[in-house]
Amino acid sequence: MAMLEVDNLHVYYGMIHALKGVSFSVNEGEVIALIGANGAGKTTTLHTITGLLSAKQGSIRFEGKDITKTPAHKIVEMGIAHVPEGRRIFSQLNVYENLIMGAFTRKDKAEIEDSLAMVYRRFPRLEERKNQRAGTLSGGEQQMLAMGRALMSRPKLIVMDEPSMGLSPIFVNEIFDIIQVVSEGGTTVLLVEQNARKALSIADRAYVLETGKVTMEGKADELLHNEAVQKAYLGE
Repeated sequence: MAMLEVDNLHVYYGMIHALKGVSFSVNEGEVIALIGANGAGKTTTLHTITGLLSAKQGSIRFEGKDITKTPAHKIVEMGIAHVPEGRRIFSQLNVYENLIMGAFTRKDKAEIEDSLAMVYRRFPRLEERKNQRAGTLSGGEQQMLAMGRALMSRPKLIVMDEPSMGLSPIFVNEIFDIIQVVSEGGTTVLLVEQNARKALSIADRAYVLETGKVTMEGKADELLHNEAVQKAYLGE
C-alpha cells in the first residue's frame, strides 16, 4: 500500500477548474517529483493534500486513512509537513523561535529538544544564526529555515513547493543535497520544482502535470531522457 494515494482529484478556484482528475501515489521512502509549467496545478495539488484547499471530487489517503476533509493542523499531527512556496518564515522572529513554531503540535519537551539538535546537525548555519532575526537571513538560509521548521514536526512525509526558487546556483545545489539527506534519513519527500532537471536528478519517480492533469509518469531517470520532457521542461 502506498503511503500517499491521490485519486481523481478535482479542485476549483471559483469557476476555474484547476485540477481535473489528478491521480498519483507516493511510496514510503521515495522522493517523488511533480513537474510542469507555471499554472499546471502543482501548488494546488500540494495545498489540497495538506488541507489548505478542499477538493470538489476525489480522495486523498495517507497511510490508508482518508484525509480528504481533514483540517490542516490535524494533517500535520498525522505526519505530513509542508514547506511552502516563498518560504513563509516568520521574519520578525529569530531563527530559534521559527524552529520552535514548527513543533507546535508536539508536547514532549525532551523530544522537541532532540528534534532541534537534529535540525542544527543538518543545518549548522541555523545554529550559528539561532538568535538572528529570520528576515535578515539570505534567501538560501531562509529556505533552510523553512525546511528545518517543517522537520521539527518529525514528519513521515514532507512536501516541498519550489525549494530552489530565487536562489543562487550554489544554494540550489546545497538545498538539493539537503533534500537527499532528508530522504536518506527516512523521511518520504514529495517535491514540486520548476528546475525539472534538478528535481529529476534526485527523484525516484516523477509525474508531469499539464493544465490540471497528469500527462506522463515514470522513473525519474527515464523522464530525464524523454525527448518530450527534454523539449518542454529541460530546454533541450
